[in-house]
Amino acid sequence: MERPFPTVAVVGLGTMGAGVAVAVARSGRRVIGIEATEDSAARALARITEATAHAVDRERLTAEERTALLARISVGHTLAAAAEADLVIEEVPEQLELKRGLFAELDRICPETTVLATGTTALSVTRIAAATARPDRVLGLHFFNPVHSMKLVEVVRTVLTSPKTAEDAAAFARDLGKEPVAAGDRAGFVVNGLLFAYLNQAAAMYESKYASREDIDAAMRLGCGLPMGPLALLDLIGVDTARTVLEAMYEQSRDRLHAPAPILGQLVAAGLLGRKSGRGFYAYEAPGSSRPVDAVAGPARPKVPGRTVRTVGVCGSGTMATGIAEVFAKAGHPVLLAARSQEKAEKAKAQLARSLERSFARGRLTGDQRDAALALVTPVGQYTELAEVDLVVEAVAEDLAVKRELFATLDKIVRPGAVLATTTSSLPVISCATATSRPQDVIGMHFFNPAPAMKLVEVVSTVLTAPEVTATVLELTASVRKHPVECGDRAGFIVNALLFPYLNDAVRMLQEHYATVDDIDAAMKLGCGYPMGPFELLDVVGLDVSLAIERVLHQEFREPGLAAAPLLEHLVAAGCLGRKTGRGFRDHARR
Repeated sequence: MERPFPTVAVVGLGTMGAGVAVAVARSGRRVIGIEATEDSAARALARITEATAHAVDRERLTAEERTALLARISVGHTLAAAAEADLVIEEVPEQLELKRGLFAELDRICPETTVLATGTTALSVTRIAAATARPDRVLGLHFFNPVHSMKLVEVVRTVLTSPKTAEDAAAFARDLGKEPVAAGDRAGFVVNGLLFAYLNQAAAMYESKYASREDIDAAMRLGCGLPMGPLALLDLIGVDTARTVLEAMYEQSRDRLHAPAPILGQLVAAGLLGRKSGRGFYAYEAPGSSRPVDAVAGPARPKVPGRTVRTVGVCGSGTMATGIAEVFAKAGHPVLLAARSQEKAEKAKAQLARSLERSFARGRLTGDQRDAALALVTPVGQYTELAEVDLVVEAVAEDLAVKRELFATLDKIVRPGAVLATTTSSLPVISCATATSRPQDVIGMHFFNPAPAMKLVEVVSTVLTAPEVTATVLELTASVRKHPVECGDRAGFIVNALLFPYLNDAVRMLQEHYATVDDIDAAMKLGCGYPMGPFELLDVVGLDVSLAIERVLHQEFREPGLAAAPLLEHLVAAGCLGRKTGRGFRDHARR
């Protein structure tokens, strides 16, 4: 089978264009690089020469391969050279009229068989194609930066792009060693359409002073396994670029969640564009540097002294309760593991023992550490045994009535001055606090599952939580080798408030038949480095759990864009809850 597009022109050889040119030349194709002026062409060639030299140093290329690769690339400043190409890829600045003018000129210069591709990240491919007399041969090829390591290419079709053009473009991407994902022409395509709404909400969260930069970024890295926090990622992408993408998304969707957070406009107006300008959400050593100079290292330090916590009570017998008990016991705290019966408490300790044994078998604990931790855990079958502990952590069912009843019980039993904590992931902490006569002593400690492995704990203070209680829990969390992030008592806290709207947007994208489950999951893993795609994650979390959190978020913030996607509601109604039932967005029973 003949390889598509043996000669490729790349117009615009900035960071992206140069990366595309090298990737294409590496596949054995001839590359015609085109810049605006003779000087910029010379700089572009120097950039390509330097980049390929680094590739040799890092053993991604041999010296011989580099020599052959460079021989296949020519760089000039005359657009007429594009007439020799089978495919032209445009990588000029993200301005619609600039791109339309360029495509009109390319349409005049190039043979009618030449395919024209735009590298736009957010602009309308249809409007760009309309500047030509060949809209059937125009599409988007959205590469990701850095091109040499990012495997994803979004192949963006308009309503007029011919199937043959899209098929050839996908085959071309695969021949470059990339993974093509089919996308229709709407603002943001697949990846940016999901990513930038999430980034925008993170910016708004920071702007509202709900949580610090460091806590928002740490929460998403540690709580979701993301490679970067959202505010650091905005600085990497460029605040101006993010605002442009969001403006395009909002123009099309009119969804308020896509309207750029005001802080983005303020930073752009001040010239604080992120890493490239040396300052954005963070300040950096120099323009272009990746090293922030004003980030606060480690978890926040309390401003008031906390209370002493030696003994801990954990209420519950499920996975979260036993995991939390294990965390405290491994840190040297005597733990009372309290359940509704002695039998349940004993079973919970046995589960904890199995977890410690697995850690020992994997070399994460010594035999002495395993035995010492297990010896610190005492199973008890009644809550009255918790009377003298310094901290009680509630990890019972995610049901507000159940939790309020337990807190009312603990209020009568536990000594004055003890801290009472709930591990709720979505219910209001203040509702647990007001079930007691001591709301100042109640706080949220949202551990993530599995508690022994996950580093993050969201420390959630209500309007009534005493400052020394917050300080106590922040200090204690850090002392048990977890990373505390501090936030207020509102739906979703940090992680769920940012994560679940993103998951809901993915479901909307699917129900609108914009892309498939597999393509959306692949796009987010390959394009953003996420450990799981949104549908993989939804099936693991449970569609019923996800729907409940979506409803809580919508009820709290009343944003139409936060309403649960109908497809999610229909799947839950049908009993398709994800892995636990064998079917969710995928059929797990057949795997």
